[in-house]
Amino acid sequence: MSKPIFIFTAYKNSFRVIVKNLESLSVVQIQDIEKFVSFRKGIFDFITYSFVIQKKIEFQEFVKIIELGNLDASCIDNPVISQIKPRVSFGQYKGMLYAELPDSYILWLKENYSGAQKNILKEELKHRGL
Repeated sequence: MSKPIFIFTAYKNSFRVIVKNLESLSVVQIQDIEKFVSFRKGIFDFITYSFVIQKKIEFQEFVKIIELGNLDASCIDNPVISQIKPRVSFGQYKGMLYAELPDSYILWLKENYSGAQKNILKEELKHRGL
């Protein structure tokens, strides 16, 4: 049985984790990951094999939470490179970086948004591989 591989990325007010090998995990392992995410009021996205939790923590804190949650997983840190990035200028996420938005919201915008920041949205979709 494979061990989940979590690629962790911290953002300003949240963190995102890609489950690199989701397809090779057992149903029980996936259910355990879903419980972990749900307990922390996060969102698991099966389309992108990732989850987002709206809480600011650092990588080492994440590793400790995984260990305390009895999830047997390998964790890899993926630091965000500091640079000027565009911010959302509308809606409930106004002021947040596009890079901080949950995948589910980015996918919703893809289908429903046609405003001035459409090109920024397309770049973020491309960057995430969505």
